[in-house]
Amino acid sequence: MSAHGRSEARVPPRGDGPEGHGRGTSGMAAQRTPLPGSRWHFTHGPIDIVIGADGQADALREAHEAAWQRFEPLLAELVAELPELRRPIVAPPGPCGPSPRGGLRASERPCALIGPTSLRGTVACRMWRACVPFSSEYITPMAAVAGSVAQELIQCYRRPGVRRAWVNNGGDIALHLMDGERVRIGLFTDLARLDATAVLRAAQGRLALDGHFDVHAADGVRGVATSGWRGRSFSLGIADSVTVLARDAASADAAATVIANAVNVDAPGIERVAANALRDDTDLGAIPVTVHVPVLPVGAVRAALAAGEARARTLLACGHIVGAALVCQGQARLVAAPSTAHTTALAPSLLEKAA
Repeated sequence: MSAHGRSEARVPPRGDGPEGHGRGTSGMAAQRTPLPGSRWHFTHGPIDIVIGADGQADALREAHEAAWQRFEPLLAELVAELPELRRPIVAPPGPCGPSPRGGLRASERPCALIGPTSLRGTVACRMWRACVPFSSEYITPMAAVAGSVAQELIQCYRRPGVRRAWVNNGGDIALHLMDGERVRIGLFTDLARLDATAVLRAAQGRLALDGHFDVHAADGVRGVATSGWRGRSFSLGIADSVTVLARDAASADAAATVIANAVNVDAPGIERVAANALRDDTDLGAIPVTVHVPVLPVGAVRAALAAGEARARTLLACGHIVGAALVCQGQARLVAAPSTAHTTALAPSLLEKAA
């Protein structure tokens, strides 16, 4: 599976960026299509998900059916609370935000333990909780929508007989790994290179990747998400991609947005436009978002990545992420806890500059 440069297959078309969104759902029906290798493709409006799993045939069949039953009403549930989901979060985050260390993960705690919100849906509350740690800056719950949806569905696979499973919501991935299992997650870092030929190769399983993560069950990583300035969602920064590993997919999604926003520098030629001038349904209002990044001097790219790396290391120290790979114009930075077993490999051209 791949985590690619802009990972938003969301709920209603995210106005982009830390999180925009959408339009109505009337006339749309959820659809599912079986794929080779015990995989399924679920779609409903803007939500586009691929699910894979390994294990006993009966258990897989039951898990896939349970996931489908949960998937069908999800879009309507989110649309019903869309006005609140578009509002910026106002809650005291503390130095690093509510710590996920010990007890329930931040994205699974009851809302009342973190702060006030009128959200009621399971996925909507998960989105809100995942973003509260970053409420010292502008953020709405939509920053975690794709990861939260993936996380909701992966719960259907946590049952006897399912050894491992993954729910890939447009590049934001929720994982289930039994003891001793592992999964390899491919990295495709720059959507500017994803032309028609590359899309065909991806469909054939022949896409040349920029690297990969090997995630082992013992790492505790159960979510992967990618953000950057290219693709469906807006970003405030200039990263081609920021891929984050975290304890759950909702937390990974929110953290990837925040770190990608931090990969930033003032340099001639970078173009930014008010988000609401590009899409009238965005939740970002007049906040400037990145629309063009020229080839930058090496020093400017290094400065931008250094800013993003500093943000990532703060989140790592607070326990909000387990690791991150930041890529901008052929340069890369890797941030990871030394105690984890997962391994990371980047393409030689990136690896030389990640050292």
